[in-house]
Amino acid sequence: MDNLIDGTGLDLAGVAFDIDFLERVNPVFNTAKMTLYQLASDGDESAQALVEKLGLTADTQSKTAEADEQTVSNVMLEVRFRTTGAMAERSGCPTVVDLPCGYTPRGIEFADKKIRYVGLDLPATILEAKPAVTSLLAQDKRDMVDYFGVDATNYASLKAALDNVEGEVCITTEGLLMYFTDSETAELCDNVRRILQEHGGCWILADAETTTQYILTARAFYGDRFMEVMKRQKAHVDKKSDVDVRSRILPIIPSADPAEGIKKAMAFLAKHGLKAERLVVADYVPKIKSLETIPADKAAQITESMKLYAYWKITPISVAALDTHEVAGKDMALEASLSDDVLMLKVTGRVDTLTAPALLDFFEKTAKEHEISEVRVDCVDLAYISSAGLRVLMIMMKNCKDGVTLEGVNATVREIVEQTGFDSILNVLD
Repeated sequence: MDNLIDGTGLDLAGVAFDIDFLERVNPVFNTAKMTLYQLASDGDESAQALVEKLGLTADTQSKTAEADEQTVSNVMLEVRFRTTGAMAERSGCPTVVDLPCGYTPRGIEFADKKIRYVGLDLPATILEAKPAVTSLLAQDKRDMVDYFGVDATNYASLKAALDNVEGEVCITTEGLLMYFTDSETAELCDNVRRILQEHGGCWILADAETTTQYILTARAFYGDRFMEVMKRQKAHVDKKSDVDVRSRILPIIPSADPAEGIKKAMAFLAKHGLKAERLVVADYVPKIKSLETIPADKAAQITESMKLYAYWKITPISVAALDTHEVAGKDMALEASLSDDVLMLKVTGRVDTLTAPALLDFFEKTAKEHEISEVRVDCVDLAYISSAGLRVLMIMMKNCKDGVTLEGVNATVREIVEQTGFDSILNVLD
């Protein structure tokens, strides 16, 4: 199977492959066909042409238990597909990178708009999607569209696919992270950051609030029955995914405090050098054909719910190292950088009566020159912190709207923080 990927795309000549084997390795492969079929059923002419090319019929596609569940699924899928496409177009980037691209007709649509399109997906999907889409493109537009087999967690495969791309890129991702563990999501985030640092541009992620989107859509359509339907849909997802989405940071699972889930997800992105701007779907969604097939009152409620969830526009955090030579001493060492408006500190040694004043002086001088919304302290090498050091952290917290987070806290420091009650004030992470 290794010879399916040649670094620049897929060479089909003389390659033998087993689609059944590829689907057993990753069952998401066939889910992408269902997406295409749903778009075609909503009247998308390019999707209908692709369905015909691939020989898909109603009999070849799995169905949910009830017809109205399929309707809700179609609405949500079309909203996600159309809105993500609209956001990508409005980004102004000359190239859209679709990860994963599936079998959708997005390449055809962007080529018509003179926007270059690069579709990235599993080799099994690309083996079928690439020739089908290419055959539907006018000859003068084929150089605007390309496809590559990649692994989203493998940076080398992503980089090779974009080696010939110049200028900024808009990466789009919808329906991928529900199949990823946190460690796989972390790898993807690191890879996307590296690509955006090299090319410029942004990442449009529809997956962060997808559960909220489904809940609001189902509630508007079903009323009191929506919880029953959600249980059935979860069972369907579980068959396709080895991951329990409830245990992960992304996608966000709504709770008693939705804002907390968003905050944790954004902190996760920040750890990987990324920041996110929430783009409210209602501000970008184009005409949705599938809404015309349901009662007007339900369609209106679903449209209204689009004001309550967002897709995320993600860009790299700019990091600037700060001079800490005046803070250096035999008992404490400090490394510092600014990630946009977040002050990142790595403290080594002791923060006590002798060293705490230097740390406070550094913070106050930095705050005069830069806007600081949050302080994150890497405590992996922090051996001890006294009440004087904790008071410095309190001063920082009072001057930062997003507070102070201690990361990598060892047992000794945690005991001190807990004994003084500061664990209820500061955000303390192991």
